[in-house]
Amino acid sequence: MSNSKTIIVSLGGSIISPKVGKININFLRNFRRLILKFLKKRFKFIIIVGGGKTCRLYQLAASKIVTLPNEDRDWLGIHTTRLNAHLLRTIFRRVAYPVILDDPKKPLKNDWTPTLPPPSQPSAGPQLLVASGWRPGRSTDYIAVLLARRFKIKEIINAGDVSFIYDKDPDIYKNAKAFKKITWREYRKLVGSRWSPGLSTPFDPIAAKLAEKLKIRALIIKGTEIKNFEKVLLGEKFRGTVIGP
Repeated sequence: MSNSKTIIVSLGGSIISPKVGKININFLRNFRRLILKFLKKRFKFIIIVGGGKTCRLYQLAASKIVTLPNEDRDWLGIHTTRLNAHLLRTIFRRVAYPVILDDPKKPLKNDWTPTLPPPSQPSAGPQLLVASGWRPGRSTDYIAVLLARRFKIKEIINAGDVSFIYDKDPDIYKNAKAFKKITWREYRKLVGSRWSPGLSTPFDPIAAKLAEKLKIRALIIKGTEIKNFEKVLLGEKFRGTVIGP
C-alpha cells in the first residue's frame, strides 16, 4: 500500500450476501474485527459497498414481469447497495460517519476528513466512511475511483469474490491464467469497454478507464480471505492482482 493512512475499499456485495436471502455473518464479524484493529493503528477507511446477489435477484424478478429499461435496473441495484451500505454502517456505528454517502460529491459534515491529526493529538470525529451507489450508469467501482480522486488517494482495494484477474473465466476453463500484475490497458482488453447494470466483472470497465487516466492502482483480492486482506493493509506481499498504469 501507499504511505497514505486512508484506505479505500470497494467491497463486493456478493461477499456480504453470497446467496439470495443469506448474509455472511462470519465474514462481517471478521471484517469488522480487522477494520477496528487498523483503526487503532490510526488508519481511516472509505468503504464503498456493492449490491451483489440481492441486486441481481430484484433485477431478475422485475424483468420477468415487464421489459426493464437499464435505468430501472440501475436504480434497483443502487438501492440494494444502499441496503448493504446501511448494514455495514450499522455494525461500525461507533466509529462510522453517521450517514451513508450516496453522492461522491456531497459535502461531509461532522468533521470527517481523510487525514488524521499528529500522533500527539487525539483523533476526533468518525474514522470510517461508508458509501453506496449513486446514480444510473455509475457502478460502485466508479464511485470508488471518484472518491480516490476527491481525496487524492492512489490505490483502491477491490475486495470481491475472486482472488485474481484471469485471462478467461476460471469457472469454465481449467487452464485459465491468473495475473499477479496487469496494466489497465491489458485489463480493459479482457473485459471490454461497456458496462451494464448487474455486470459481473472484477472491476467495472468504465471505472477502469477513469482509473487509468488518473493513474490509480487497484488491488484485486478475495475479500473473505481476511489474513490476506491484512497483508494488503500492512503493505506485505499478498495473494491477488495489481492493476496499474
